[in-house]
Amino acid sequence: MDRAQPRPDLTGDLEHLVRLRAGVLLPQTRVPALNDSLALLLPIAALLPLTAALLILQRSPFQTLVLRGILGAVATLIYALLGAADVALTEALVGTLLSTTLYAIALRSSMVFRLTLVDGSQLDDSRRALLEQWMQQAYLRLELVEDDPHGWLSPEGQLRIESPRLLAQLDSLSGAGDWRATGGELVALSDEGATPPGRGQP
Repeated sequence: MDRAQPRPDLTGDLEHLVRLRAGVLLPQTRVPALNDSLALLLPIAALLPLTAALLILQRSPFQTLVLRGILGAVATLIYALLGAADVALTEALVGTLLSTTLYAIALRSSMVFRLTLVDGSQLDDSRRALLEQWMQQAYLRLELVEDDPHGWLSPEGQLRIESPRLLAQLDSLSGAGDWRATGGELVALSDEGATPPGRGQP
């Protein structure tokens, strides 16, 4: 004959509920209410709009990448505090780790100023260093190419830019003044009235 199961005390602790399992009453700890962790949750949640605002206002793409990682980490922490472990894991792996990695790869491949030297022009070390410092102000890397460039450099130091937007950005930097101080020029490609070398030729 089966021995009777002892009945748990239901009157002592209000923080415990009782669940019926296989005919036996078992104590079950209640999940803490949201108000219990509100003091911890609110300061962390306040970081979300703050980080998002800094992310939008940031001009440096590399600092934006760091802020994107911080934003994802804060969101992951909030999901974990709310008990959504699966959502927190998804945010950490996809929303933070994967997206940040893809952004870093995209920045590495796209933040490049491709320059072509035309008419046998040579780029000495001092002028190259000046150009590199100038491009760094626009968060760009200088790369010398022969095909599909963003700009063309003549032997006279005339830098021709095809994109009007890129031209305006470079012209607004202090490096443009340094470039002109050494005898260089910065002009739009349309000002030349001719097809750039390597374009439109059979």
